[in-house]
Formats: sequence, C-alpha cells, structure tokens
Amino acid sequence: MTELTALLEKYSKPGPRYTSYPTAPYFHTGFGNAEWRAELANSQQPERGLSLYVHIPFCDSLCFYCGCNMVATQRYERVEPYLQALFREMDAVAALTDPRRKVEQLHLGGGTPTYLKPADIVRLMDGIRARFRIADDAELGCECDPRELTREHLAALRECGFNRVSFGVQDLDHRVQVAINRVQPQPLVETVYRWARELGFASVNMDLIVGLPHQTPTSFARTLDVVTDWAPDRFAVFGYAHVPWMKRHQKLIQERDLPVFSTRLLLGELIHDRLSNAGYVDIGLDHYARPGDEMMQAQRNKTLWRNFQGYTTHRDCDIHAFGASSISQTEWAYAQNEKSLRGYQSGVAADGLAIERGLRLTAEDRLRRDAITHVMCDLELDGTVFGERWGVDCWQHFAAALPGLREQEADGLLRFDNEVLRVSERGRRFLRNIAMNFDAYLDGVGAAGAEAPRYSQTA
Repeated sequence: MTELTALLEKYSKPGPRYTSYPTAPYFHTGFGNAEWRAELANSQQPERGLSLYVHIPFCDSLCFYCGCNMVATQRYERVEPYLQALFREMDAVAALTDPRRKVEQLHLGGGTPTYLKPADIVRLMDGIRARFRIADDAELGCECDPRELTREHLAALRECGFNRVSFGVQDLDHRVQVAINRVQPQPLVETVYRWARELGFASVNMDLIVGLPHQTPTSFARTLDVVTDWAPDRFAVFGYAHVPWMKRHQKLIQERDLPVFSTRLLLGELIHDRLSNAGYVDIGLDHYARPGDEMMQAQRNKTLWRNFQGYTTHRDCDIHAFGASSISQTEWAYAQNEKSLRGYQSGVAADGLAIERGLRLTAEDRLRRDAITHVMCDLELDGTVFGERWGVDCWQHFAAALPGLREQEADGLLRFDNEVLRVSERGRRFLRNIAMNFDAYLDGVGAAGAEAPRYSQTA
C-alpha cells in the first residue's frame, strides 16, 4: 500500500463538497417567496455583478448514474410551458433587480440544455437579454450531451454569444456506457468536440466520472489516453455517488458491478498522474486546467470562487437562478426553487416565484463560509488578513479546528507558515477534509431541528 493510498483510506468519510456554506441540507421551508423578494429588494448594489443560472431539466433518456434534477422525456411539447414559466420568473426577479447591474456570467445547466432545439436556445437567450444587462465580456457557458447534439445546436450557442461548452464524456469504455445507459461512441464525442473547436468556443471542458460500474484502471487508462490527446482546456472529474435511497433510478446499476474502494483509489491516482503528465494543473477538488487557463489565473489572483456550478472565476457576484430546483444566492441568503416540474410551473404561475426553501445566513455563517472558500479556492488561509477582515483572532476563533488541522499537517496535507495555512500539493486531493474542520454544522452547532444530512465519501 502506498503512503497516498493509506491517506485516502484514512480520510475517506462522508463530507460536503462545499458548493455552499451552510450546505443545502440545512435550507428550510421557512424561507419562501416573500423572504426572497425582500432579500432581492434589499441586496441591490449597482456595482456588484450578477451570475445567471438557468436550469433545463429535460433529457432524451435516463442515465442510470445521474444525481441531477432531470426529467427524461421524448415529449418535446413539455418545453413550451417550461420556457413560459422561466420567462415569468425572470420578469419577477428582473423587476427587483437594479437595471445597472451587469451579468458577468451565465450558465445553462441541466438536465440537458441542448435538449432545446436551436431555435428555442436562441429564443431563450433573447428573453434573457431582454430582461438583464449582459456584459460584453461576459462568460457564457452551456453543458452539452454529445448524443443528439448537432452542429446547429453549437452554432446557435455561438450565435447567442456563448464562449464555453462542457461535454459530458464520463467514460469512453463501451461496457461502462452500456451499464449506465449512456452509449456514446468515441467517434461521436470526437466529432462534437471538433465542431466546438471549429466554431470558436474559447474554452472546452470535459466531465469524467470515477466509480462507474465495470471501471478498471486498465480500461480508464484508455479513456484518459484519448481525451488527453484531444486536449480540451479543462477537466472536471467527479466521483460517482451511489445513493439509490435518494435517486431510485440508481437501483438500475448493479452494486456488484461497482469498483471496490481500493480500485477507486487506484483510479483516482491514475487520473491525477495522467492529467498532470499531460500538462494539466490540479486546481483542487478534482478540477484540472491548463496553466494559462482563466481558472488558473483566478486562483493565483485569489478571485476563484465556488458555487453550485462548481468553481468559477467570478467571485463577487450574486446568483440569480431560474428553473426547477435551481439555487440563487446573495451575500446573506440562499433560495432554492421547487424541485418538481409541476411544482415549479404551478408556483410561478401563481406568484411569479417558486421558492421551496432557503436560508438566511448569520454573521458566523458568512465568516466560516469565507474561511472555507479560501481553503477550497486559494489553497491557503492567511490568519492575519482574515482576522483583520472579520475583526477576530483567526486561530483563536477556530480553536476547535486546530486539532484536526494539526493532524492533517502531520500527514503532509497542509502546513502552517506562522499565521498562514497553506494546502500542500498532496493536500489538494483532500480539500473537503481540510474544509470540514471549519464547518460548525458537522458537529450540530446551529443545526437544531435539522435532520442529519447524508453526504458522499470524500475519497
């Protein structure tokens, strides 16, 4: 057993991915439409940027591994009432948004955004532009499923100003693809990737998933050989979370076909080694980018941020999110829409908004979110600077975190340089574990009445 493998075994435990803090399981139904309207009205800062997220839940077919909020359907007529609900929700939010605020980032997620026909992609973007002021240099990104994707879809995205796309590759091994009900031959994926390059997208990301049925280091090495040869700008490598008690369709995956823990560890080491050798830099939490990528620059400049779409280069933005299950965010609050298609559409029809639950942050929540964000994004936490910003003695304030941090320091995951905590190269694989030291909710502090959440494994 290698030293790294021993550490991965030691630190593999359930833990949040910190796309928010407090994490989504602590959102509650006492925060609804009225509270979100009040927050929008009171949080308008003309100079503060906006990030828009639009959730398109539809997919042509069901991927058995999927943990997203989606609806598998061949009935395209379901799109029109959903688009109308999106426009109505945007009307309600735009009415409470200072028109001087600029949209610096926009992301279409799903589901499968390119489920929409090209004409409807254009119509959706026209509707967004009619309601919000999009900056000339805004980052516009879209998630794409290579299956059923046409060049016309990508051309429509470029026509609308999109400059980034992300392809769900997952694994190129046919046996794995059959087991997860997502068959997309290598030539198909390569074709759509070449289209994206030919059409001039500034950045192309590829998603990979570790822990799928029948995956082995040998089979996944072949996938890595191919995708690194294609040379996309970024990779996002996600660990498959088998949670059939939450996602019933995952019962279609046979547990006996899933790689055992030791194999998952080998897969993780393989990915890190292959992507590093191919010239990609480990941003942290399984994200890799080329050295000149904007994400790398943002990490160096300490402007990298983390939200429900993962890592982003736009730190000082509020998120206005639209569609079923989408999560909006200001400096002081989170608000999540109804998850079901019917609940979302009926809620918007009745009131213009469809907030199912949310959370108003305390000052302590914001302080701890800032600490976790520095660890996850900057790979360091300067106690002196942090203390001056928040008016506290940093390491005295986080005294309860120090025993865990000192143990991780002894294991080589981080080091303390006087007042500065710095994550080591090895520690990038353990960012969730390091951040968990600062999470007051994991010990039940401030979580009275909340059901104990269940998280995926950190390794």
